[in-house]
Amino acid sequence: MSRFVLITPSADFDGRLRQAVAGGLQGGVQTFFTNVVPAGPYDLFAQLNQEQPEVLILGPDLPIEDALRLATVLDVQVPNLMVLLASEPDPALILPAMRAGVRDVLSPSADPNHLRVLLERACQSFASRHRGDQQGSIEHQKGAVIGVFSPKGGVGKTTVATNLAVGLGQLAPMSVVLVDLDLQFGDVASGLYLNPEHTVTDAVSPAANRDTLVLKTFLTVHPAGLYALCAPASPVEADFITPDQITRLLEQLADEFQYVVVDTAPGLPEIGLAAMEACTDLVWVSGMDIPSVRGLRSGMEILKQLDILPEGRHVVLNMADPKCGLSVQDVESTIGVPVDVSVPRSRTVTLSTNRGTPVLLDAKKDPAAKGLSQLVERVSSSSRTTDQRSSHRRVVV
Repeated sequence: MSRFVLITPSADFDGRLRQAVAGGLQGGVQTFFTNVVPAGPYDLFAQLNQEQPEVLILGPDLPIEDALRLATVLDVQVPNLMVLLASEPDPALILPAMRAGVRDVLSPSADPNHLRVLLERACQSFASRHRGDQQGSIEHQKGAVIGVFSPKGGVGKTTVATNLAVGLGQLAPMSVVLVDLDLQFGDVASGLYLNPEHTVTDAVSPAANRDTLVLKTFLTVHPAGLYALCAPASPVEADFITPDQITRLLEQLADEFQYVVVDTAPGLPEIGLAAMEACTDLVWVSGMDIPSVRGLRSGMEILKQLDILPEGRHVVLNMADPKCGLSVQDVESTIGVPVDVSVPRSRTVTLSTNRGTPVLLDAKKDPAAKGLSQLVERVSSSSRTTDQRSSHRRVVV
């Protein structure tokens, strides 16, 4: 029996998909080499001569309108079938695809390793829907949740968060979401030059809480190949968002995305603590000044006492300047742990922030961009190591 059915005229994509399945997934692939999309479930299943597959991949090189039409019909008539769409991740396509019930949009040029991750998650969702009425547990590999934290404001935390999300998005297109949890004064929208129609307020609504597909319609697509969930338009709305809602939100997003990057508010508010408890990694950001460094040390000590320090730790010294009177060794001696990445002070970063274009998109040769790229590689390597060591288990009651 084939767990995966592919409809595409592309032999190259078929080959990479088969490599992905052979790399650790059970079950075979049945491919229909055609650019003609079946009219509906009957026409599709009549060609299979088997029980219903778990995952249907449409494309690449299929007519998009026909593919979305079929996905819409399948979403209603065969809701347990996981439908993936292989097409260029055009921001204008994402929302219609979600509304049609498409679980993920894959890049046609994705490598076998990235395809395997997306297929694994689709299979896990299929298993969840089929076993939802049975008591037991299923192995479930969730995405990495990476919190970007600083006790003090003004150290470039949002700049680090936006560039980290952009960099991870270049490694895993459309598999990254950046969440702005500075609910009163968040700057992710301006840092990415976005004018979001929906915000965190919508994402924690009862409808989104019940249905992850509804939640995904509240995300804003960025042209760099990632999603953003921006802070509320009014600081007043932050008073109506609870830590429990944030815990549930991050859990839902980790089920759907390979990387969830969380830009937290300065300090240790309740919302921030709830987010940190959900994190697999924390990026600690400090400026090269005594108040920032002391604040970082205090923050680490408090979280250690609360026993909510994630396994992955990444210390970033931002706006590093050897002429400021402190050295990297001074910072390390104060906080008691090594500095992992130093991002030098750069006018280019300030200009990119004011333009709403992250430096990793605009000036990759800048020294600051090189430091941020090191952080991206470090975080992505950390999440791969964590996946290899263990996977998270979820109990379905």
